[in-house]
Amino acid sequence: MYVPSWPGLTLREFRHSQAGRSLPYPLASANRLSFCVARSGIYHLFRALRFKKGEIVLVPDYHSGNEVSAIRAAGASIVYYPILRNLEPDLEALSRLAKRNPRAIYVIHYLGWPQPMKEIEALCRERGSLLVEDCALSLLSETDQKPLGSFGDYSVFCLYKTLPVPNGGLLVQNRNILGDLAELKLERCPRTAAFGRSAELALEAVRSRSDRIGKALFGIKRTFGQMLRGARVRQVPVGNIGWDIADVNIAMSPISSTVVGGLEYDQIRRKRRENFLLMRRRLEGRVTMLRKDLKEGVCPLFFPILVQDKHSAASALWRQGIGAVEFWNRDPRADCEGGTDAQYLRAHVLELPIHQGVDPSQVEYIADQVLRLELQPAQ
Repeated sequence: MYVPSWPGLTLREFRHSQAGRSLPYPLASANRLSFCVARSGIYHLFRALRFKKGEIVLVPDYHSGNEVSAIRAAGASIVYYPILRNLEPDLEALSRLAKRNPRAIYVIHYLGWPQPMKEIEALCRERGSLLVEDCALSLLSETDQKPLGSFGDYSVFCLYKTLPVPNGGLLVQNRNILGDLAELKLERCPRTAAFGRSAELALEAVRSRSDRIGKALFGIKRTFGQMLRGARVRQVPVGNIGWDIADVNIAMSPISSTVVGGLEYDQIRRKRRENFLLMRRRLEGRVTMLRKDLKEGVCPLFFPILVQDKHSAASALWRQGIGAVEFWNRDPRADCEGGTDAQYLRAHVLELPIHQGVDPSQVEYIADQVLRLELQPAQ
């Protein structure tokens, strides 16, 4: 059996139509800008905010690195606040740091679970700080019956982490519309880049139903990709950890726009939640879970567990055809920037796929393999 990390793309996504129905936030927001990747939106937001010398932005010490690179490239100065092992901020430490009157407080909603927005909103009002929500991992999640991303002055989203699209990042201006952003001129996403990633997603869908056929098709696709790279055809990577200033003005592809308009979003939420609950029932009491709560409104990105040796565990699951994700691995910057809890999370968080393309038999298979491997829990 094969279970991909991300939802695959099928013809069904192109045939469906949302005609006459409204798209969920932020997909139909009036003041949104679409980019190939979310980090480009972060960069342009902080450029447009025009940070002055001495002005700071408070950023969580548990981060991917892409958002930090984008903020710094835009000219803003960063001060970190600690994230605890439950994926929520140390509010006492954040309040102390906020006494420095930061120009902005940057909030990351991890894996679909919301941050304590009432407390953070109150802190922003008290200190006169802008609130920026990073919802790259939390598209379609809500708290207090409001979509994540709608609390802040600005929010950013990564579409391809939740939806079967080749690329796509959104920057939404909920308040304080910035004139500089209205003047942005974006270039079209290279067709080869969008088509190549779309082909990968289509093959993932095929392989999840027939591993043998999917493997054969992937081999053909890999050869074609090598030919394109040899011909130096421009590629725009998505889902990677890295920063390239040359790619910040690339727009989201038309393929992504078409697919976004045809998805059943209530069904996506429901399926992810059902898969999460089934996985929880199978693993509870036998595996250390990072978060096992699932309040109403949460749309989980993955099922996160804590293991002692993340890389070995992921490799073992991949050998069984399971696309386990090593979430935000430790890197040299994290060692010096992150507190002990952030470093712990980097070392031990492993993600199991529960996206809308995973059926109950695949959830059962993943759970069986996790239990069979007897993964050592994190200490």
